[in-house]
Amino acid sequence: MYDIVIIGAGITGAMLSWKLSQYALRVAVLEKENDIAEGATMANSAVVHTGYDPEDGTLKAELNVKGAQQYETICQKLHCSYHTVGAYIAACGPEEEKSLDVLAARAVARGVPYDDLSGDEARKREPNLSDQVTRVLDFYTTAVIYPWEVAEACLESACGNGTELHLNAPCRSITPIDGGYLVKTPKGDFRTRYVINAAGVHAEEIHNMVAKAAWHVTPRKGEYYVLDQDAQPIRHIIFPVPSKEKGKGVLAIPTVYGNTLIGPNSDFLDDPDDNGTTDAGLAYVRSNISKTLNNIPLNRSIRTFAGIRPTTTCPDFIIEEVEGAPHFIDAVSIESPGLASSPAIADKVIEILLQSMQPERNPDANMTRKAPVVLKNLSAEERNALIRENPAYGRIICRCEQISEGEIIDCIRKPCGAHTVKGVKKRVRPGMGRCQGGFCEPKVVHILARELGISPLEVVYDSEKSYILERENRV
Repeated sequence: MYDIVIIGAGITGAMLSWKLSQYALRVAVLEKENDIAEGATMANSAVVHTGYDPEDGTLKAELNVKGAQQYETICQKLHCSYHTVGAYIAACGPEEEKSLDVLAARAVARGVPYDDLSGDEARKREPNLSDQVTRVLDFYTTAVIYPWEVAEACLESACGNGTELHLNAPCRSITPIDGGYLVKTPKGDFRTRYVINAAGVHAEEIHNMVAKAAWHVTPRKGEYYVLDQDAQPIRHIIFPVPSKEKGKGVLAIPTVYGNTLIGPNSDFLDDPDDNGTTDAGLAYVRSNISKTLNNIPLNRSIRTFAGIRPTTTCPDFIIEEVEGAPHFIDAVSIESPGLASSPAIADKVIEILLQSMQPERNPDANMTRKAPVVLKNLSAEERNALIRENPAYGRIICRCEQISEGEIIDCIRKPCGAHTVKGVKKRVRPGMGRCQGGFCEPKVVHILARELGISPLEVVYDSEKSYILERENRV
């Protein structure tokens, strides 16, 4: 029997699995998709919010501050990107400036540092800031990360400590049994003492297998533009003044890899898996970014995408043992600032677990991971030495991002490694550049087939049946 089954391998499930792996527990992570970090973790703004925004007295307020404070150390341990870029909250006129006063008071109470700038002072640092902006709060410790990288690093470390990851394993039913629960999936049955529901937009379905939910998930879509690395209109994250109706609004975000994200909108959906972009949604983004910024080169967009947020009728995070279902714990309603809060969300779940279990420490646990090779970050001397040792690092597969064959092989062979084209793309970025895989994708298919010992016809882009090639046409 497992001690714990975690349902969902997004940032919440991944961070929790990593923190649990310091204990001598038998843990399984069940993910319905063909890879980890495929839901909200895959498509969001990638911002580690510092904690000035959530309403007082909420779990969001408490866990946002605590989680954000952990992130830099976690990223150092796991060798993940963490860039402190700062965030401008830009008010346009006296009414919006009143909202800045509320945010400033919260920041003071929570120990979140900031500077208060006039519109003119802010424009000296951000020349493209709109003339409509009259005042700015600069939360200068705000950082950006690469969410897929953090989730993958957490699970890589956790699996190295004995955690099991099961992909393509959607939960079909959960039945109480003596001493715990029986979780049924197409990949087999899992008997477990505890279940943790971290299923994102599908959390209500999982919860209702053991008890009727008092809340309801209404998925909310956010659509984004990705600008080319050569188009760098901003240095800081630029926020409008947040609102209850539209959340944090349409942002501009400098990413860890030099692109700029513009978005999102905020539209409620009926279908929790509808992650396609729309003309109307992208038009909303274009229209609203002009309120805070001038001269945004949307003509330099190389991609658009959409992400689904697990909004519920509860305005706060829900992290609790379910009434009437002992040892079943919800970690749900994890929308913004869920990414920033995830380390503290994991701590909160573990706090609940420790009320009824006393696990021993895992004496062999290694809470770090080996730094991956990133060829373009090395000096010329380091690159040459590496290529002499392994010529695969000298063969550039992705010209846009300067990704070598050696790096692609590494991401396939390591624990929780890539086994799809999109999985390689998420881990080491071939196909993320200007051509969006137009030149490198066939080579990635070839490398995957060789490394996995399968035919190129069996290589998939993402899901189990998303085959890229139909037939062999060589003569």
